[in-house]
Amino acid sequence: MPMIYRLDAAAREVARTFGAEAGDDPWPGGPVSAGGFAPVITMGREFVAGPRPEKRLPRRMIPRLWGVPPPPQGWDERRHGILTVRNLESPFWIGNLRNSEFRCLVPASAFMEWGKVDPRDGKRRQCWFGAADQPIFAMAGVWKDSEVPSFALLTCEANAALRSEGRDTMPVILPPETQDIWLRGDWKRAAELVAPYSSSLMKVRVAGA
Repeated sequence: MPMIYRLDAAAREVARTFGAEAGDDPWPGGPVSAGGFAPVITMGREFVAGPRPEKRLPRRMIPRLWGVPPPPQGWDERRHGILTVRNLESPFWIGNLRNSEFRCLVPASAFMEWGKVDPRDGKRRQCWFGAADQPIFAMAGVWKDSEVPSFALLTCEANAALRSEGRDTMPVILPPETQDIWLRGDWKRAAELVAPYSSSLMKVRVAGA
């Protein structure tokens, strides 16, 4: 499970990449840690009540906190909110997942996972994974507005690139042609996107190597 990722592009470049309206988002580019704010892309329905309008709303980019506050009984046990969605049938998530206006794209340029132990110093390797075909890619996310405007990343089974570093899961990376399905499609179609990204389309950088 990633605890940090990078988005090495400023707000307007990110918005342009995803065809979204940036508004006054101040994002300058840089790392995103658990419990920090970062830009996410939504279908623009946060403040629209009632049936979905016939007119297609433009995508919006807004800052949200990475980590959804858990149910009250779990809050004291955590230093931060829930970072990832692992169980698609969880009652805590299913209502948001089934309603497309609560799904979002989480822009990133790389995410970090701890890899295998380096035999030279006995420490685990800090591996940064990116998408070779997308300098800025989208991870699948879901947002909630409980105590704070927040989001969580969806995870899936790890691909071969991450398994080679001892990881069992990875964030869901969305190919460009599927991003609109995640934002606007019905849940049956969107759920099919929760799958490992092709290892052949990934690049890996080991910190310090």
